Parts: sequence; C-alpha cells; structure tokens
Amino acid sequence: MNCEDVSPIHEAMYIEAVPNRDSPPAILLRESYREDGKVRKRTLANLSALSAEVIEGLKVLLRGGVAVPSTEEVFVVERSLPHGHVAAVLGAARGVGAAQWFASAAQPLQPLLLAMLVARIIEPGSKLATQRVLHDDTATSSLGRVLGVGQCSAADLYRALDWLHEAQPAIERRLARQHLVGSTLVLYDLTSTWLTGRCCELAARGHSRDGKRDDAQIVFGLICTAAGCPIAVEVFKGNTGDPATVAAQVAKLKDRFGIAHIAWVGDRGMLTSARIEQVLKPEGMDWVSSLRAPQIAQLAAEHGPLQPSLFDERNLIEMTSEHFPGERLIVCRNPWLASERARKRDELLAASEADLAKIAAATQRTRSALRGEQAIALRVGRVIGRFHMAKHFELTITDTNLTWRRRDDTIAAEAALDGLYVIRTSLSTDALDAASAVAAYKSLAHVERAFRSLKTVDLHVRPVFHYSEPRVRAHVFLCMLAYYVEWHMRERLKPMLFDDEHLAEANASRPSPVIKAVRSDHAKTKDKTRLADDGLPLHSSKTLLKDLATLAYNVTHTSLNPNAKIVITTRPTPLQDKAFKLLGLNPAMSREVLNL
Repeated sequence: MNCEDVSPIHEAMYIEAVPNRDSPPAILLRESYREDGKVRKRTLANLSALSAEVIEGLKVLLRGGVAVPSTEEVFVVERSLPHGHVAAVLGAARGVGAAQWFASAAQPLQPLLLAMLVARIIEPGSKLATQRVLHDDTATSSLGRVLGVGQCSAADLYRALDWLHEAQPAIERRLARQHLVGSTLVLYDLTSTWLTGRCCELAARGHSRDGKRDDAQIVFGLICTAAGCPIAVEVFKGNTGDPATVAAQVAKLKDRFGIAHIAWVGDRGMLTSARIEQVLKPEGMDWVSSLRAPQIAQLAAEHGPLQPSLFDERNLIEMTSEHFPGERLIVCRNPWLASERARKRDELLAASEADLAKIAAATQRTRSALRGEQAIALRVGRVIGRFHMAKHFELTITDTNLTWRRRDDTIAAEAALDGLYVIRTSLSTDALDAASAVAAYKSLAHVERAFRSLKTVDLHVRPVFHYSEPRVRAHVFLCMLAYYVEWHMRERLKPMLFDDEHLAEANASRPSPVIKAVRSDHAKTKDKTRLADDGLPLHSSKTLLKDLATLAYNVTHTSLNPNAKIVITTRPTPLQDKAFKLLGLNPAMSREVLNL
C-alpha cells in the first residue's frame, strides 16, 4: 500500500514498499501526522523480515485508508526501554570511527566493545553493572537489544576488555594519524585516581590530586590536540612523579606514532628544566611551559624589578635570559590576578597572626600557662606552616613568651611578583608569536576539562575496581575513547548546550590573551535566558542525554503472529529531533524486527 492510499490529514498508519536498488523492497510501517500546520511522516517499524502472510494481515487492518486511533489497537507492547540516548551516542560513536577501532577484534567481541563504549557515556559503572544494563532480563536501555548482545555475560565483557588492552597501540596510532599530522602543539597533563583493594601492581600511595591521601592510586597522563581532543593515555604507578612520565610520552609519539617533531605544552611541574634538558632537547622536541616562582624571582633580579609600567596594553613583554639559553620568555602580568593574590596574602597573614596570638595568650595564662621554649616552639610549628606564611614572620621564642613581627622585606619582594607568570618556549617567533604562546599554555585548560569529565562529571573512571594491570590500563583507555566520542558530540551539539558557540571570536576580540577569558555576548544571552536561538530549552550534556532517553524503544507484536517482534519507537519531541539533526542521525537507525 502506498502513502497515497491513506489521507495524511489525520494521524494514520499505513504500509509502504520502498524500492531498494537490486534488493527486495523495504516494507515499512509508517505514520502520517500534522505538525506546525504541515503534514509529516515517519517510519514506525521495518517489517521487511515479516512473512508475506503477516504483512497482508496488517494491510487488512489498515485497508481503506482508515486511521487507527492508537498503536495499542494493532500492537501489543511487551516492553518499553529508554532509547534516544542510545541512538545518539551509538550513532556518534560510529560517526567518529569506533567501528573501525574494533574491526580487527573477533566478530563476537565487536558489538560488546561498542556496547561498553556507549554504556560508559550513558550509564557508567563497573563491568558487572554494565552487563546488567545490557542483558535482556535486566536491561535499563535499548543498548543490548540494538547491538544484539542482550545475552552477554560478564566474562564476555572481560574478554572484550582484554582485547582492548592489546589493541590500544593500534587505535592510538589511528587517532594520532587522524589528528596530529601537520600539527605543531600537543597538550600533556597528568592526574590520579584511586583504586579499590590492594591487589593491582600499579596501586601505590603518592601525591593525590583528589585529596584522597589514605587510598592507593594510579596516575595517568593524557595527550590531547591543541583543541583538547584526546589522542592517547598512559597509566603509571601511583607514586610516579609528573616529570618522570614525560620520557615515555615522547617515546610514544616518536617511536609508536612516527611523529619526529612536535612541540609539547605542559605545566611547570611537568616540563621542568631537568626534563627539557634530559628528554626534549636530545629528541629534538620543542616545548611551551612556564617558570617556577624562584625562577621568576631570578629573572627579576637579572633584569631589574618588573614594574607594571614596563608592560604595554597587552600586559606582556618578551625577553631572554642567560639562565635559559635558546628560549624565549614571555612575561605576563594579570592585574586581576595581582589584586587577588594581594588580597589572599593579607588574609593569610592575618589568619597566621590570629593563631600566633592564641599561643602568645597561652603563655600568659595565670593557670596552666604554656611554658618552655621547646614546648612553645612545637606549638608554633604546628600552626605557623598551615597557611604557608612562615617565611613572612620573624619569631622570638623564650621560656615564657612568644613575640613576632612581619618581615616587610620578604612581603614586599613577593608582592612585586604578584600577578606575574612567565611562559617559556623554544619555538621561534615565526612558529609561535608571544600572544599565541600564552594562548597555547592556557589551552591546558582543555586537558583539565577532560579530567573533570573523565573523573567526576560524566564518565566516572573512578573508583577503579579491576585488579590486574592490563585490565586497569584497558579500563582507563576505554574511558578515554568514551571522552573522545563525547568531545565530538559536544562540538556538534553546542547550539543546544550552554557551551559558548563563539568562543574563538570572543578570544580574538580580547586586547590581550593574558586577561581572563570572557564569554561571547551570544553565550551570555544563553546564560540569561536559558534558551537556544529557536526558543528550545538549553541543556548540559548530561541532562540532554536524559531528555533523549525518554524517546522509547517499544518491543511489540500483533495478534496475527505473536512470535514476530516489531520494534516501534516513540515520536521525537522537537528538542530531540533537533539533537538528532545536529548529530546527523536518524533515531530510526535502530528500528528493526527481532525474530525471537
């Protein structure tokens, strides 16, 4: 029955045969409806796998152009599962090449790898929890049914994870060829996350970036493009220091990826002078980093006081130093940062004096007075370093009292450097001018955003439940691939998110890259109204996925043949339809007939 056989004025269902080149025509169940005064149609289900007898029976129900008031009069809904977020993430994953990442895996593992990747975005959890999400009996979304892994076991997921560990170098090479060819800059930074249990060989106590001092942890470094797109990740033992990881990453890009020359962007704790001399220079690599506070003081002593009057309207000056031969130094002054640092120092000095006053009062009590130079010194030692202001006080301790005075000289010397930071780079002015060098260093914020997404906001890499070293590494790599998919989704979905769509233009209009980044006027309007340009509500990426999830995946059958399962999805809302259009997807991609 063709669409002309049914009047489109009212909502109606009909069956249409669509030519399919040299293959048999596709038999589709369609619905016509009116929206915004226009007649539209959408595909409800693909009936091609049904027998001719069943299709004829359905035609009998719809013959004569009679509109059926609801699908319930024709179909029995057996199960309804959240689906829209699955269709969006799975389609986006396939769009960025995920199917090719896993193409060399055994055929049964390929859909499992895709399922774990998508599940990490829509419903992150342990592999046991993911197995329950996928399994037909306990599914909380359509993911397991769409990918045909609804009968998988936890052991199947672990086998897929083991394959992913072995495939990581090849997948990272593919991403490096795709994103780093012809590039100059790569971003590199390190973070940590804790593990459960004490069995993993990588688990160790070290400097925790999360304040979890009591738990063993792992450390992992992330390599990103200058725009923040993740390329590779490496897991290290939990007590590995930041600089010690640099050599492994340089070797990865040079030996594994075949990239002979590149400029590394890393913070001052990562790209130290020692690492630059021992690792980057011998390998012919360039760098963009910054100086530590003692090095900035050394530079000021060499060139004289760096007074505010030395800086032009861009708040930066370029210089060289005999202590950093072959490097360009871009001295930046941020007035807002200077005033903020002065305010904090005054507050910390006052707080330190308040603690010292309590100790001094204890030495003068009439009862149980604090006595003894050693006892007073121990009490002072416990409190004076709490705010890291000990260097600014001169203390006098006797057996019976405590006095102090501020060291105005050290305070003035520190205040002279307020708001100053110095970018160091080996790149020439032709390759990277001063303003671009500052912007490149500030782009490390992209990696920090990746860490927030990986660890807390979206993907929840922590806590890590795996015990074996290969599976811990594979788990972190899976999370990185999930962030890769999410990063590309966010780029496409910006008109629906609070993200700034015109950030590049806003940054270009700033008089200096040193001053704080500002949101564009368009983004400020979005923040104020909480509406997109078309009047639809704005979302975060997390709440948008929740909204998409309300597009349901209904498994149905007809009385003509209860064994033939027909999948019908609900009609997308205007907001959901917009999301799928921005992603270049059709939520009908997953409508299928399940012969169960």
